[in-house]
Amino acid sequence: MRRILVAGNWKMNLTVEKARSLAREVARRTREGAAAVDVAVFPPYPYLLAVAEALSGSPVRLGGQDLHWEAEGAFTGAVSGAMLREAGCRMVLVGHSERRHVFGETDVQTNKKVHAALNHGLDPILCVGEKLDEREAGRTEQVLARQLAAGLEVVGGRDMPRVTIAYEPVWAIGTGRTATPQTASEAHAFLRRQLAERFGSDTAEATRILYGGSVKPDNAASLVGQPDVDGLLVGGASLDAESFSAIVKGSSPPC
Repeated sequence: MRRILVAGNWKMNLTVEKARSLAREVARRTREGAAAVDVAVFPPYPYLLAVAEALSGSPVRLGGQDLHWEAEGAFTGAVSGAMLREAGCRMVLVGHSERRHVFGETDVQTNKKVHAALNHGLDPILCVGEKLDEREAGRTEQVLARQLAAGLEVVGGRDMPRVTIAYEPVWAIGTGRTATPQTASEAHAFLRRQLAERFGSDTAEATRILYGGSVKPDNAASLVGQPDVDGLLVGGASLDAESFSAIVKGSSPPC
């Protein structure tokens, strides 16, 4: 059975003191009652060292929000996989919807970042998802298939156990609109079929597919209760320890 993963993406929020305090509280609450769920947080780059210290000794994993595909060089403002590892990260988001649609990141760039993450010992969470106009045009599966195939190009089956997929319907991020559990399940099932066609059913079944899009404590359990939903990528609700902990608790499988 795949372990549920709940990941908190803090985006460009908080101060260093608030980030440190939030990390400590998430770590404390995770120690006390979330053994059945893997938890990770993704703070802004300047707070990585402070958050890593606050999480020390806890089961909560630290991740970067993005990375550059080159190991070093004249790339002002960019952060390499090696830098993230040195800061204590073990995971990294790749191809997040905001990187794609706000910053114009391409499928080719996303694929380079997946490979950079793997090469630097980071477990990538590859994000895919359709915009509202694409969904309304009936192109959801076409978009998901393209983004998934491009993001995993030349990724071998041996590396897939380190890769997590996150389905982010762009129309449901920060809008208050949430995909129904059935809608999320349908998209996740499609993604798993795509993985099975390429890597085989065993690898597809073992790959975690997260849902991200206006996740809150009151919908976490219904989303994770779907057969192909293996966890949650949480945005705004992860900025409050009580809310985030409620989502983690709601994602825990029944005893």
